[in-house]
Amino acid sequence: MRRVRERLARVAGGQVAARVTAGRAARAFARRAVRRVPRWLRRTVANELRAGASLALWVARRRHGVGGGELAVPYTGPQTAMTYGLLFVSVIETVGLAYLVPWPAVHRVVLVLDVYGVLIVLAMHAACVTRPHVVRPDGSLRVRYGALFDLEVPADAVAAVRVERRYPEGRLVQVDEDGVLDLVVGSQTTVTVELARPLPYVRPLGARGEATGLRFHADDPAALVAAVRAGRAPTGRG
Repeated sequence: MRRVRERLARVAGGQVAARVTAGRAARAFARRAVRRVPRWLRRTVANELRAGASLALWVARRRHGVGGGELAVPYTGPQTAMTYGLLFVSVIETVGLAYLVPWPAVHRVVLVLDVYGVLIVLAMHAACVTRPHVVRPDGSLRVRYGALFDLEVPADAVAAVRVERRYPEGRLVQVDEDGVLDLVVGSQTTVTVELARPLPYVRPLGARGEATGLRFHADDPAALVAAVRAGRAPTGRG
């Protein structure tokens, strides 16, 4: 019986070792497969997953990354009406196509795509609502745009901050010839931050760069600027 038990133990140990080896091989294969996926596609999927998670936060009326004593500053004002208008048009299109498409198979495919499109628009807006800019008590900043952009600005990197309304044209994230980064919402920015040193940033699709300055939109720029200045003041540091 002892020999039988020893043999069974060896067999069981071999099976466990084989499963561990197979598991490691599967994880290594998965990592290699993920690395072969284009960076922009990985970022797009990750952005959409984070945006989808924001729907739950939105329904629960919670915010992401805002701690006690920190000031949350919204930035969705210029785009809210446009977003809801786009949602309304998308819903009307979905209902209209449901009656106009006569082929059941095509109808199901179109319906899935339309519903997915509506959910993505809603999720992107929810991500912006639940991920506001954040000013911390020490005067540091977290500048965000939904699930697409997130930049930490330490207090000692802020040389100056002011309210300044500008109307740049172009994409959400753009950099001028001097390296100043614009994070544009509704074709405008309202806050300008002069940096004491360049800061690294990541674009929505994964490209990296360094910003020598920063301009972004805040619905209440005066409150944000005042909070940053108060945190950076000697009396504000305790």
